[in-house]
Amino acid sequence: MISGSAFHDRDFIRTPEDMFLCVVGELHPHDRVISYLRYLPSSNGLWKQGDQKYRRAMASYSIPNLLMNIDYLKKNYPTYVFNSEVFGVEMSSIPITHVVEHYKPQAKLSRIFKMANPDALQTCSRDLVNYLSESTKIPIEEFGVTGSILIDLHNPKFSDVDLTISGRENGFKLKRSLPELSMEKDGPISSIPEKALNRWYQEKLSSHPLNVEELNIIQRRQWNYRSFNGTVFSLHTVRSKNDLHEHYGDLRYTSVGIVEGRALISDVSDSLFNPHVYKVEMFKVDVGPALEEINVVASYSGFYGGIFEEGEEVSVRGKLERVDDTLTCDMYHRVVVGSPEAGDTDYIKPLIENNRNLH
Repeated sequence: MISGSAFHDRDFIRTPEDMFLCVVGELHPHDRVISYLRYLPSSNGLWKQGDQKYRRAMASYSIPNLLMNIDYLKKNYPTYVFNSEVFGVEMSSIPITHVVEHYKPQAKLSRIFKMANPDALQTCSRDLVNYLSESTKIPIEEFGVTGSILIDLHNPKFSDVDLTISGRENGFKLKRSLPELSMEKDGPISSIPEKALNRWYQEKLSSHPLNVEELNIIQRRQWNYRSFNGTVFSLHTVRSKNDLHEHYGDLRYTSVGIVEGRALISDVSDSLFNPHVYKVEMFKVDVGPALEEINVVASYSGFYGGIFEEGEEVSVRGKLERVDDTLTCDMYHRVVVGSPEAGDTDYIKPLIENNRNLH
Protein backbone atom coordinates (compact mmCIF):
# COMPACT_ATOMS: atom_id res chain seq x y z
CA MET A 1 0.00 0.00 0.00
CA ILE A 2 1.28 3.48 -0.85
CA SER A 3 1.74 6.00 1.98
CA GLY A 4 1.35 9.75 2.35
CA SER A 5 5.07 10.21 1.69
CA ALA A 6 4.47 9.33 -1.99
CA PHE A 7 2.57 12.59 -2.51
CA HIS A 8 4.27 15.91 -3.09
CA ASP A 9 3.43 19.59 -3.17
CA ARG A 10 1.32 20.59 -6.21
CA ASP A 11 0.46 17.00 -7.15
CA PHE A 12 -3.26 16.43 -7.70
CA ILE A 13 -5.53 13.57 -6.63
CA ARG A 14 -8.99 12.48 -7.73
CA THR A 15 -11.56 10.98 -5.38
CA PRO A 16 -14.33 8.42 -6.04
CA GLU A 17 -16.76 11.37 -6.14
CA ASP A 18 -14.82 12.75 -9.13
CA MET A 19 -13.45 15.70 -7.14
CA PHE A 20 -9.93 17.00 -7.69
CA LEU A 21 -7.73 18.13 -4.81
CA CYS A 22 -4.32 19.81 -4.83
CA VAL A 23 -1.68 18.33 -2.53
CA VAL A 24 -0.17 20.74 0.01
CA GLY A 25 3.46 20.37 1.05
CA GLU A 26 5.52 17.27 1.66
CA LEU A 27 4.48 16.25 5.17
CA HIS A 28 1.56 13.81 5.31
CA PRO A 29 0.36 11.11 7.71
CA HIS A 30 1.12 7.59 6.50
CA ASP A 31 -2.56 6.98 5.70
CA ARG A 32 -3.76 10.40 4.48
CA VAL A 33 -2.85 13.14 1.99
CA ILE A 34 -3.14 16.74 3.16
CA SER A 35 -4.78 18.62 0.28
CA TYR A 36 -7.46 21.16 -0.52
CA LEU A 37 -10.47 20.85 -2.81
CA ARG A 38 -9.77 22.55 -6.14
CA TYR A 39 -12.43 21.36 -8.65
CA LEU A 40 -15.73 19.56 -8.25
CA PRO A 41 -18.48 18.45 -10.68
CA SER A 42 -20.96 21.16 -11.62
CA SER A 43 -23.56 21.37 -14.39
CA ASN A 44 -22.65 25.02 -15.07
CA GLY A 45 -18.88 24.75 -14.59
CA LEU A 46 -16.44 26.42 -16.97
CA TRP A 47 -13.94 23.56 -16.90
CA LYS A 48 -14.65 20.36 -18.77
CA GLN A 49 -13.31 16.83 -19.09
CA GLY A 50 -15.19 14.79 -21.67
CA ASP A 51 -18.88 15.44 -21.04
CA GLN A 52 -18.39 16.29 -17.36
CA LYS A 53 -18.25 19.96 -16.32
CA TYR A 54 -16.43 21.23 -13.24
CA ARG A 55 -16.23 24.41 -11.23
CA ARG A 56 -13.54 25.78 -8.97
CA ALA A 57 -14.12 25.11 -5.29
CA MET A 58 -12.61 28.49 -4.36
CA ALA A 59 -12.83 31.71 -6.37
CA SER A 60 -9.43 32.70 -4.94
CA TYR A 61 -7.07 31.37 -2.31
CA SER A 62 -7.81 33.08 1.00
CA ILE A 63 -8.36 31.86 4.54
CA PRO A 64 -12.15 32.56 4.53
CA ASN A 65 -12.46 30.64 1.26
CA LEU A 66 -10.32 27.81 2.61
CA LEU A 67 -12.47 27.55 5.75
CA MET A 68 -15.62 27.45 3.60
CA ASN A 69 -13.92 24.72 1.56
CA ILE A 70 -13.23 22.65 4.67
CA ASP A 71 -16.75 23.27 5.98
CA TYR A 72 -18.21 22.01 2.67
CA LEU A 73 -16.19 18.81 2.93
CA LYS A 74 -17.07 18.35 6.60
CA LYS A 75 -20.80 18.56 5.84
CA ASN A 76 -20.77 16.43 2.70
CA TYR A 77 -17.68 14.21 2.95
CA PRO A 78 -16.64 14.21 6.64
CA THR A 79 -14.01 11.51 6.12
CA TYR A 80 -12.05 14.10 4.08
CA VAL A 81 -11.47 16.32 7.14
CA PHE A 82 -9.31 15.47 10.15
CA ASN A 83 -7.78 17.09 13.22
CA SER A 84 -4.01 16.98 12.93
CA GLU A 85 -2.35 16.46 16.30
CA VAL A 86 0.95 17.40 14.64
CA PHE A 87 -0.14 20.79 13.26
CA GLY A 88 -2.78 21.39 15.92
CA VAL A 89 -5.50 22.39 13.42
CA GLU A 90 -8.40 20.91 11.50
CA MET A 91 -7.57 20.44 7.83
CA SER A 92 -8.80 18.72 4.71
CA SER A 93 -7.08 15.50 3.73
CA ILE A 94 -7.91 12.39 1.76
CA PRO A 95 -7.47 8.86 3.11
CA ILE A 96 -5.04 6.91 0.92
CA THR A 97 -7.81 4.38 0.31
CA HIS A 98 -9.90 7.11 -1.39
CA VAL A 99 -7.27 8.18 -3.91
CA VAL A 100 -8.61 7.04 -7.30
CA GLU A 101 -5.85 8.68 -9.33
CA HIS A 102 -2.59 10.42 -8.49
CA TYR A 103 -1.42 13.12 -10.94
CA LYS A 104 2.29 14.04 -11.00
CA PRO A 105 3.52 17.29 -12.63
CA GLN A 106 6.81 15.97 -14.03
CA ALA A 107 5.20 12.86 -15.50
CA LYS A 108 2.45 14.96 -17.10
CA LEU A 109 4.93 17.33 -18.73
CA SER A 110 6.86 14.37 -20.10
CA ARG A 111 3.65 13.09 -21.74
CA ILE A 112 2.94 16.53 -23.22
CA PHE A 113 6.37 16.52 -24.87
CA LYS A 114 5.47 13.22 -26.54
CA MET A 115 2.01 14.29 -27.76
CA ALA A 116 1.49 14.25 -31.51
CA ASN A 117 -1.22 16.93 -31.47
CA PRO A 118 -1.04 19.03 -28.29
CA ASP A 119 -3.60 21.82 -27.92
CA ALA A 120 -2.61 25.49 -27.72
CA LEU A 121 -2.04 25.54 -23.95
CA GLN A 122 -0.12 22.26 -23.91
CA THR A 123 2.02 23.61 -26.74
CA CYS A 124 2.62 26.80 -24.75
CA SER A 125 3.68 24.74 -21.72
CA ARG A 126 6.13 22.73 -23.83
CA ASP A 127 7.57 25.80 -25.57
CA LEU A 128 7.91 27.71 -22.29
CA VAL A 129 9.78 24.88 -20.60
CA ASN A 130 12.02 24.50 -23.65
CA TYR A 131 12.82 28.22 -23.55
CA LEU A 132 13.49 28.27 -19.79
CA SER A 133 15.63 25.14 -19.99
CA GLU A 134 17.71 26.50 -22.86
CA SER A 135 18.11 29.90 -21.15
CA THR A 136 19.09 28.59 -17.71
CA LYS A 137 20.64 25.19 -18.57
CA ILE A 138 18.21 23.53 -16.14
CA PRO A 139 17.28 20.06 -17.50
CA ILE A 140 13.74 19.75 -18.83
CA GLU A 141 13.20 16.79 -16.49
CA GLU A 142 13.31 19.17 -13.50
CA PHE A 143 10.16 20.97 -14.67
CA GLY A 144 6.55 19.89 -14.28
CA VAL A 145 3.10 21.20 -15.11
CA THR A 146 0.38 21.50 -12.47
CA GLY A 147 -3.05 23.12 -12.16
CA SER A 148 -5.80 22.46 -14.68
CA ILE A 149 -3.38 21.27 -17.38
CA LEU A 150 -2.14 18.49 -15.09
CA ILE A 151 -5.63 16.99 -14.78
CA ASP A 152 -6.80 17.80 -18.34
CA LEU A 153 -9.40 20.33 -17.22
CA HIS A 154 -7.76 23.33 -18.87
CA ASN A 155 -9.49 25.55 -21.39
CA PRO A 156 -7.10 27.12 -23.93
CA LYS A 157 -9.40 30.16 -24.12
CA PHE A 158 -8.81 31.32 -20.54
CA SER A 159 -6.55 28.96 -18.55
CA ASP A 160 -3.05 29.92 -17.42
CA VAL A 161 0.07 27.77 -17.36
CA ASP A 162 1.24 26.65 -13.90
CA LEU A 163 4.72 25.12 -13.82
CA THR A 164 6.74 23.45 -11.09
CA ILE A 165 10.51 23.43 -10.77
CA SER A 166 12.22 20.84 -8.59
CA GLY A 167 14.96 21.75 -6.16
CA ARG A 168 16.23 24.74 -4.20
CA GLU A 169 19.14 25.50 -6.52
CA ASN A 170 16.94 25.40 -9.63
CA GLY A 171 14.33 27.60 -7.97
CA PHE A 172 16.82 30.31 -7.09
CA LYS A 173 18.40 30.10 -10.53
CA LEU A 174 15.01 30.85 -12.09
CA LYS A 175 14.35 33.59 -9.55
CA ARG A 176 17.51 35.31 -10.77
CA SER A 177 16.90 34.59 -14.45
CA LEU A 178 13.21 35.37 -15.01
CA PRO A 179 13.43 39.13 -14.34
CA GLU A 180 16.43 39.31 -16.69
CA LEU A 181 14.66 37.31 -19.40
CA SER A 182 11.61 39.56 -19.17
CA MET A 183 13.83 42.59 -19.87
CA GLU A 184 15.07 41.21 -23.19
CA LYS A 185 13.86 43.30 -26.11
CA ASP A 186 11.35 41.38 -28.23
CA GLY A 187 11.82 38.32 -25.96
CA PRO A 188 8.93 35.90 -25.34
CA ILE A 189 8.77 36.59 -21.58
CA SER A 190 7.29 39.84 -20.31
CA SER A 191 5.33 41.26 -17.39
CA ILE A 192 1.75 40.08 -17.09
CA PRO A 193 -0.84 41.99 -19.17
CA GLU A 194 -2.54 45.00 -17.61
CA LYS A 195 -5.92 43.26 -17.40
CA ALA A 196 -4.46 40.33 -15.44
CA LEU A 197 -2.45 42.74 -13.27
CA ASN A 198 -5.58 44.71 -12.39
CA ARG A 199 -7.34 41.49 -11.36
CA TRP A 200 -4.31 40.61 -9.24
CA TYR A 201 -4.46 43.98 -7.44
CA GLN A 202 -8.19 43.73 -6.82
CA GLU A 203 -7.88 40.22 -5.39
CA LYS A 204 -4.88 40.98 -3.17
CA LEU A 205 -6.26 44.27 -1.84
CA SER A 206 -9.49 42.50 -0.86
CA SER A 207 -7.78 39.56 0.85
CA HIS A 208 -4.64 41.07 2.45
CA PRO A 209 -4.28 43.89 5.01
CA LEU A 210 -1.92 45.88 2.78
CA ASN A 211 -2.15 49.37 1.36
CA VAL A 212 -1.41 50.17 -2.28
CA GLU A 213 2.16 51.28 -1.59
CA GLU A 214 2.97 48.05 0.26
CA LEU A 215 1.31 45.99 -2.45
CA ASN A 216 3.29 47.84 -5.13
CA ILE A 217 6.55 46.78 -3.48
CA ILE A 218 5.47 43.15 -3.28
CA GLN A 219 4.18 43.14 -6.85
CA ARG A 220 7.52 44.38 -8.17
CA ARG A 221 9.15 41.42 -6.42
CA GLN A 222 6.76 38.78 -7.80
CA TRP A 223 9.43 37.05 -9.86
CA ASN A 224 7.42 33.90 -10.64
CA TYR A 225 4.32 35.46 -12.23
CA ARG A 226 4.94 36.43 -15.86
CA SER A 227 3.67 36.18 -19.43
CA PHE A 228 5.03 33.96 -22.22
CA ASN A 229 4.01 35.04 -25.72
CA GLY A 230 0.87 36.56 -24.22
CA THR A 231 -0.10 33.62 -21.97
CA VAL A 232 0.10 34.21 -18.22
CA PHE A 233 2.16 31.64 -16.32
CA SER A 234 3.27 31.01 -12.77
CA LEU A 235 6.24 29.03 -11.48
CA HIS A 236 6.34 27.12 -8.19
CA THR A 237 9.43 25.64 -6.54
CA VAL A 238 8.92 22.18 -5.02
CA ARG A 239 11.32 20.10 -2.99
CA SER A 240 13.54 17.53 -4.66
CA LYS A 241 14.57 14.34 -2.88
CA ASN A 242 17.73 16.13 -1.72
CA ASP A 243 15.59 18.81 -0.04
CA LEU A 244 13.51 16.36 2.00
CA HIS A 245 14.91 16.07 5.52
CA GLU A 246 11.79 15.93 7.66
CA HIS A 247 8.94 13.50 8.25
CA TYR A 248 5.39 14.11 9.40
CA GLY A 249 5.47 14.24 13.20
CA ASP A 250 9.17 15.08 13.61
CA LEU A 251 8.06 18.56 14.65
CA ARG A 252 4.89 19.32 16.59
CA TYR A 253 3.20 22.70 16.66
CA THR A 254 1.19 24.32 19.48
CA SER A 255 -0.64 27.63 19.12
CA VAL A 256 0.38 30.31 21.61
CA GLY A 257 -1.58 33.30 20.31
CA ILE A 258 -1.47 36.12 17.78
CA VAL A 259 1.55 38.42 17.65
CA GLU A 260 2.68 41.52 15.82
CA GLY A 261 6.26 42.66 15.61
CA ARG A 262 9.36 43.37 13.56
CA ALA A 263 12.19 41.08 12.63
CA LEU A 264 15.39 40.94 10.60
CA ILE A 265 15.52 38.32 7.85
CA SER A 266 18.63 36.15 8.34
CA ASP A 267 18.14 33.14 6.02
CA VAL A 268 15.98 32.77 2.88
CA SER A 269 17.19 29.36 1.68
CA ASP A 270 13.75 27.76 2.27
CA SER A 271 11.66 30.75 1.20
CA LEU A 272 10.71 29.34 -2.22
CA PHE A 273 9.10 26.16 -0.87
CA ASN A 274 5.66 25.73 0.68
CA PRO A 275 5.58 26.65 3.53
CA HIS A 276 7.79 29.63 2.68
CA VAL A 277 10.23 29.78 5.59
CA TYR A 278 12.27 32.81 6.59
CA LYS A 279 14.69 32.44 9.47
CA VAL A 280 14.77 35.66 11.47
CA GLU A 281 16.76 37.43 14.16
CA MET A 282 15.95 40.14 16.70
CA PHE A 283 12.19 39.59 16.60
CA LYS A 284 10.67 42.41 18.64
CA VAL A 285 7.09 41.73 19.74
CA ASP A 286 4.86 44.81 19.73
CA VAL A 287 1.53 43.05 20.35
CA GLY A 288 0.98 39.61 21.87
CA PRO A 289 3.02 37.17 23.98
CA ALA A 290 6.43 38.78 24.53
CA LEU A 291 8.79 35.86 24.01
CA GLU A 292 12.55 36.15 23.92
CA GLU A 293 13.25 33.85 20.98
CA ILE A 294 11.19 33.74 17.78
CA ASN A 295 13.39 32.16 15.13
CA VAL A 296 11.15 31.60 12.11
CA VAL A 297 8.43 33.30 10.09
CA ALA A 298 6.60 30.79 7.86
CA SER A 299 3.99 31.65 5.23
CA TYR A 300 1.52 29.11 3.85
CA SER A 301 0.56 31.70 1.24
CA GLY A 302 2.71 31.74 -1.89
CA PHE A 303 2.00 35.48 -2.04
CA TYR A 304 4.90 36.01 0.39
CA GLY A 305 7.18 33.33 -1.04
CA GLY A 306 10.72 34.31 -2.03
CA ILE A 307 10.19 38.07 -2.01
CA PHE A 308 12.30 39.10 0.99
CA GLU A 309 16.08 39.06 1.24
CA GLU A 310 18.63 38.44 3.97
CA GLY A 311 19.36 41.59 5.98
CA GLU A 312 15.90 43.07 5.30
CA GLU A 313 13.68 44.22 8.15
CA VAL A 314 10.00 43.28 7.93
CA SER A 315 6.82 43.83 9.89
CA VAL A 316 4.93 40.64 10.76
CA ARG A 317 1.53 39.65 12.14
CA GLY A 318 0.51 36.02 12.51
CA LYS A 319 -0.11 33.03 14.73
CA LEU A 320 2.66 32.37 17.23
CA GLU A 321 3.48 28.67 17.60
CA ARG A 322 5.70 26.66 19.89
CA VAL A 323 7.63 24.10 17.85
CA ASP A 324 8.80 20.92 19.60
CA ASP A 325 11.37 18.69 17.89
CA THR A 326 10.46 15.12 18.87
CA LEU A 327 13.85 13.80 17.73
CA THR A 328 16.19 16.20 19.54
CA CYS A 329 13.82 17.50 22.24
CA ASP A 330 14.72 21.05 21.18
CA MET A 331 12.10 23.79 21.16
CA TYR A 332 11.69 27.12 19.38
CA HIS A 333 8.93 29.49 18.31
CA ARG A 334 7.70 30.56 14.89
CA VAL A 335 5.12 32.97 13.51
CA VAL A 336 2.78 31.52 10.88
CA VAL A 337 1.16 33.62 8.17
CA GLY A 338 -1.89 31.97 6.59
CA SER A 339 -3.60 30.42 9.62
CA PRO A 340 -7.34 30.03 10.33
CA GLU A 341 -6.82 31.68 13.73
CA ALA A 342 -5.55 34.92 12.20
CA GLY A 343 -8.01 34.93 9.34
CA ASP A 344 -6.97 37.39 6.64
CA THR A 345 -5.43 39.82 9.17
CA ASP A 346 -1.91 38.41 9.07
CA TYR A 347 0.95 39.60 6.87
CA ILE A 348 4.64 40.00 6.22
CA LYS A 349 5.09 43.64 5.25
CA PRO A 350 8.16 45.21 3.72
CA LEU A 351 8.98 48.26 5.80
CA ILE A 352 8.20 51.23 3.59
CA GLU A 353 11.04 53.38 4.90
CA ASN A 354 13.52 50.68 3.89
CA ASN A 355 12.05 50.27 0.41
CA ARG A 356 11.59 53.80 -0.95
CA ASN A 357 14.58 53.47 -3.23
CA LEU A 358 14.41 49.75 -4.06
CA HIS A 359 13.50 48.37 -7.48
